[in-house]
Amino acid sequence: MPWSGTVGRRFTILYTAGFLGSGVVLLALTYLMSGGRLTSVAPEQFPAGPPGVAAEQRIQDLERQLADAHAQQSRRLLVGSLIALVVMVGVSLLLGRVLAGRVLRPLRLITAATRRISAENLDQRLALTGPVDEVKELADTIDGLLERLGASFASQRRFVGNASHELRTPLATIRASLDVAVAKPKPAAQTVALADRVRTELDRVDHLLDGFLVLARAQHGPLADRTPVSLGALVRQALADGAAGIAAKALTVDGAVRPEAWTRGSPALLSRMVENMVANAIAHNQDGGWIRVSTEDDAGETRLVVETGGPVLDQEGVDRLTQPFVRLGADRTGPEGGSGLGLSIVAAIVTAHGGRLALLARPEGGLRVVAALPRAAATGPVPATGSGGVTW
Repeated sequence: MPWSGTVGRRFTILYTAGFLGSGVVLLALTYLMSGGRLTSVAPEQFPAGPPGVAAEQRIQDLERQLADAHAQQSRRLLVGSLIALVVMVGVSLLLGRVLAGRVLRPLRLITAATRRISAENLDQRLALTGPVDEVKELADTIDGLLERLGASFASQRRFVGNASHELRTPLATIRASLDVAVAKPKPAAQTVALADRVRTELDRVDHLLDGFLVLARAQHGPLADRTPVSLGALVRQALADGAAGIAAKALTVDGAVRPEAWTRGSPALLSRMVENMVANAIAHNQDGGWIRVSTEDDAGETRLVVETGGPVLDQEGVDRLTQPFVRLGADRTGPEGGSGLGLSIVAAIVTAHGGRLALLARPEGGLRVVAALPRAAATGPVPATGSGGVTW
């Protein structure tokens, strides 16, 4: 039974002091009240004495015998009381610990259940059973709080999803109006230039809305389309899609993806996760830099690792990259810095699949992104490779 909390120790000390104090008082009262009542069996015959001894002398001898018997009985009672007191100390500690553990057990259950509940599973409840007391009222209060938080989170996610869908219609209308204006015979040069700039901004807004939709889906309840997915195949597709950006920056891509790197989840969301990890490594890299992509299997997990070189980053700032619209420094504020949703979408997708995301600033410079997902058995054909892996 863990006793790291101070409340458990305080309850144990309190109960122990109560039991021990009661025992001390009981023994003291017993000793005091028995002091004037202890008697010894008087001898049936007076001790024989020489002739002529006075009766007073024989009475004094009898009183001395009675006093010795009384002192002996008192010593035995004192020794027994001390032994009983020592035993009571041990018994008090044991009973105090048991009672304190029993009293605090509902609170430990509430604490453990509350720790398992996060923003991703606010539908869970403590549902504590038992008599209606202060502990039950506390559990019911926490359940009510979780219900209100769940409703608030669900409302926000629905708003983001609905707003993103609704904004696509006016954006499509603006894009169509630009196409009509440019398609007119001999459009003005200013009109063409303005249309190009507006289209660029529309593309950025479309990308942002798409990120909102993916983020809302990843954070909205359980995934219904779970199926075994090969991370190796998704990595190859993401690198193929990013080939133009890799060539533009003259990046060197290497690493090894194991053919048995499988997990279970939504193919669309997992594809977006890998795409964002690779795109982040390309966009926030330096010209002539490098990217290393690999997979690892350990303890029932499949880990996708994407590393990049570059300047030394601050770990405190790196930890904030999973928050929406957070970027690092000036290199993440330019046009190629994206919307700031890339890694936050990755974090949401990993969490939705019961995994873990780790962002680590490499001591030599650059960033290491590790997405650990539950491992799944392969159900499809394994891509042919060389010596157990794929190297670019």
